[in-house]
Amino acid sequence: MTNKSIFQLIKIEIGVLLCFFGVISAKAQQNPTKKDSTSLEKVLIQSTSIEDEMQSIPAAVNYLDAEELTRNSATLLTESFNRKPGIFTQEGALNTNRISIRGIGARAQYGTNRVKAYFNEIPISSGDGQTVINDIAPESIDHIETIKGPNSSIYGSGLGGVLNLYAKKPRYNENFAEVSSTFGSYQLLKNSVNTGFSSTSGNIFANYTHLEQEGYRENSAYDRKSLTLNGNLYASAKSTLSFIGNFTRLKAFIPSSISKTDFNENPSQAAFTWKQAKGFESYDKVLVGLSYSYKFSEDFKNSTSIFTNYKDAYEPRPFDILKEESYNLGVRTRFNFTTEFFKLPLQTSFGAEVLSENYSGSNFENLYEDFPGEGSVRGNIIANADQDRNYYNFFGQLNLSLSKRWKIEGGLNVNQTDYEITDLFVEDEIDQSGDYQFNTEWSPRIAALYKISSTKNMYASISKGFSIPTVDETLTPEGRINTQLNPETGWNYEIGFKGTWFKNLYTEISVYTIQVSDLLVARRVAEDRYVGINAGKTDHNGLEILLNYNVELSDFIRLKPYFSASFNEYSFDEFTDQGNNYSGNELTGVPDRKINLGLDVQTKNGFSFYSNALFVSEIPLNDANSKYSDAYQLVNLKAAYELKAIDFLRINFQAGINNVFNEQYAVSILPNAIGFGNSEPRYYYPGNPRNYYGGVGVKCLF
Repeated sequence: MTNKSIFQLIKIEIGVLLCFFGVISAKAQQNPTKKDSTSLEKVLIQSTSIEDEMQSIPAAVNYLDAEELTRNSATLLTESFNRKPGIFTQEGALNTNRISIRGIGARAQYGTNRVKAYFNEIPISSGDGQTVINDIAPESIDHIETIKGPNSSIYGSGLGGVLNLYAKKPRYNENFAEVSSTFGSYQLLKNSVNTGFSSTSGNIFANYTHLEQEGYRENSAYDRKSLTLNGNLYASAKSTLSFIGNFTRLKAFIPSSISKTDFNENPSQAAFTWKQAKGFESYDKVLVGLSYSYKFSEDFKNSTSIFTNYKDAYEPRPFDILKEESYNLGVRTRFNFTTEFFKLPLQTSFGAEVLSENYSGSNFENLYEDFPGEGSVRGNIIANADQDRNYYNFFGQLNLSLSKRWKIEGGLNVNQTDYEITDLFVEDEIDQSGDYQFNTEWSPRIAALYKISSTKNMYASISKGFSIPTVDETLTPEGRINTQLNPETGWNYEIGFKGTWFKNLYTEISVYTIQVSDLLVARRVAEDRYVGINAGKTDHNGLEILLNYNVELSDFIRLKPYFSASFNEYSFDEFTDQGNNYSGNELTGVPDRKINLGLDVQTKNGFSFYSNALFVSEIPLNDANSKYSDAYQLVNLKAAYELKAIDFLRINFQAGINNVFNEQYAVSILPNAIGFGNSEPRYYYPGNPRNYYGGVGVKCLF
């Protein structure tokens, strides 16, 4: 982007800010005493009294606040998830992230699927279930709630779970402006601008972030610009109008995976073909949503959102060049009703989510070998097709308090997904146009919670989830459509305990098993190319532990040690592929142990120290379990200091070290890589060696 374009973008941001704030100010003069009485409500979780809320939910739910999201270098949102049990994040590069929850999504090839994500109740996952949350800057997020497994009827019963992102907004009557810069190893530079205004009639928050880095590996330069704007207007004592928008412009080169020999001898190199082709991905992405909530009475409320997503992408790869464009339009509505059932308190939530998405993709020859040194050169078109996807999701949930100790929840989600294909490539004389429909998915859930005491609860739940195939999984290497794929489905059975001991030790323990059918498998057909197939069943059995301790040594200093662990036994139940029987083998792409521990120190004068040690066990690299990655341990440290120069001015300093002991490790793996010809399979994405960062921020209150 040119300097002129950047200035234009900033001018647009300022103009929108002034316009929106002007509306809020005008309303404030008309309604000076109106409060935030109709903010969008969350059925499962509320952010106040976090530990009490966590204890009262009969499901495995984790909470990440703003401090947790930025306790390391604030480059990626996904880095924070690894500190929670049951969630495993692999960062192949700044633009190549895979989030798996309880082993679901671990076999995804290059990104995150089988996990749904929402931003202020607006879907940010595509119609086929692919999720990219790193387009949203951490500075724009107030907190994230993660629901593990298909434990939420109201969010589509995603097989892996749900990520709920909630945008940052100013506190009541808070006005501020903030600028910050972070710099570090491999030419890391991140500049961020935040501003927020709040009054009795509304609030507005805006963030602009520019993140760039040359990267440790060859062909890994990264450049992302993002703008987030959200606000609330309290139109009356009963209604709230909310807006959220996010724009992202990305260009990120792709070093891809490398072989074991290259990983050991020269991990900074890129894969040969990707380096020669100078492969990269670039896109412009826009998310816009408008929500309206209305309180009919104290017991009956509704929130309705209209939203749209647009993406224009271009990705030169060694084997072809992909040009994609997608656009969706959707609506989501939810009613909350509180009443009594035979004099027992009953809360109900019901509604619908409808999404219509158009995806168009064209594949071209990549002639980089004919033009040495020039990188990718687009040749003739080899495939061209449109997909129109329609996603209908209907949901309902009941929460019934049987007594002071017993609470039960029941829910049902009904989903229908269909798509229409228009084959625009006529040269091959094969027309794949047609209408295709997945079977209707019924996903029930029932859960019970028993209150042992005022601070300790036990719960049990049974639920079903599903995940539909992604666009990449439905496409053959020739760009044709595989219409025989079925969604993955799975049943989750879980028991757990949540409790607080001695007033300041919070504990969670959960034991679960998930049985997945119609497992979607990526079958390798060439280097960097695969097709999706339904190939069998998997069992996901696991134990998760979380401990948080908060102790004040004195009026001056506070210690916050923590511990989390995941112990898994994920295996193929029935799985035969191309005549090979892998039944009983460990699930590919996920460790069977992940342990986090650390100690945070905070002082009254504004000093903070964060430490984290992560242990990850070896990971099966292929379905045959003939190769494993090495286990690794990482230690990260960070120190921060907030200086209150004067009443309205805050200056923040931070510095940190990642991978303190310079561990050589695979930060991500490519499942079932195949070596063609005499080449080795390229399983490994090397992690960064020891690296450093620092930063400074200035916040002005007015």
